[in-house]
Amino acid sequence: MQIVQTGIERFVSEKSLSKIVKGKRLGLLANPASVDRKLRHSRDLIAKSFPGRLKALFSPQHGFFSEKQDNMIASSDMADPFLKIPVFSLYGETRIPSKEMLDLIDVLIVDLQDVGTRVYTFIYTMALCLEAARKYEKEVVVLDRPNPIGGIQIEGNSVKSDYASFVGMYPVPMRHGLTIGEIARLFNDYFRIGSDLTVVSMAGWKRDMYFSDTSLPWVLPSPNLPEPASAVVYPGQVLWEGTNISEGRGTALPFQLFGAPFLLPAFLKDLSDQVEYPGVRLRMVGFEPVSNKWKDSLCYGFQLHVTDPLCFQPYRTTLLLLQALLKAYPEEFEWKKPPYEYEYEKLPIDLIIGDQKIREAIESFEPIKSIEAGWSDGLREFEEIRKEYFLYDETKA
Repeated sequence: MQIVQTGIERFVSEKSLSKIVKGKRLGLLANPASVDRKLRHSRDLIAKSFPGRLKALFSPQHGFFSEKQDNMIASSDMADPFLKIPVFSLYGETRIPSKEMLDLIDVLIVDLQDVGTRVYTFIYTMALCLEAARKYEKEVVVLDRPNPIGGIQIEGNSVKSDYASFVGMYPVPMRHGLTIGEIARLFNDYFRIGSDLTVVSMAGWKRDMYFSDTSLPWVLPSPNLPEPASAVVYPGQVLWEGTNISEGRGTALPFQLFGAPFLLPAFLKDLSDQVEYPGVRLRMVGFEPVSNKWKDSLCYGFQLHVTDPLCFQPYRTTLLLLQALLKAYPEEFEWKKPPYEYEYEKLPIDLIIGDQKIREAIESFEPIKSIEAGWSDGLREFEEIRKEYFLYDETKA
């Protein structure tokens, strides 16, 4: 197995990299997944490597300890119990670092585990930090981490400008195939944020690696991605958040499971028998969420077992399933109502998909293959754009 060294590991061990922040006051945007291979937290590694210079911590959605479960559940500012420095929430009263927060530091270090999906909010917290850093003349250092679902495959449509939100601030596909360091470069350069940005790259990571190839420990980056298998299906399964179908929150396998009480086992059997889903098997299940949608109700649905991640298309797979459920249960199936991620008028599904017309095409039972053809040119264009920001070679062989 290939040994991968993350950005934080290189940053605190290589003198040439530590010189980047020589004599400067530091801030750190992090959460529980910000660890090295020995599970030592970046806060502690930086505090030890740069004594007395770590002045503030910042947290993304779900809080510094990933203690908040769902969207629009704010976390509060606090004091770090060990270092006795402030922890500023960037998913609370504000999502943008204020001048008062940044006055404490000269350099903001970002060490977050992204999951490779457009709607995951950590990349937009980072983008807002880049904007604030430019405004208040601070530097940003992004410590890179693996894209857990690889850096080769991309999939899906890009966000239309009318549907830009905190789950899609920039027009990138649902599965973008970039590391957090690479997408920071894309945002900063291509989308013209223009901050003073340095990315500390990994050593040993190649584009065809999934998280299981890295030898690194998985620490859940948010409460409902408990293992890498959840991240693999997430680019599609996140769509259920915009519906009344449970996405498995309140179970031990969020996003790997989906279902609802009104789905009949006979229908599910027909669905799994009649449609081919490359790279994944659908196993019929019953489950009872202990929280969130359909709490304490027996739901029937599927668990997704990915058998070949290289040919598995998570976005396409869930679009096929979603359309099948909408057709079979027109009375019971519902789109979730606003609000969603601080948007109070638009349908959540339109924000997640990033384009109302795609939702309308699904409702009209336009073949998914035809819907995909509508975004194929944009996907090819993005493929060429993203190559300019690659930091890593393609294969581990």
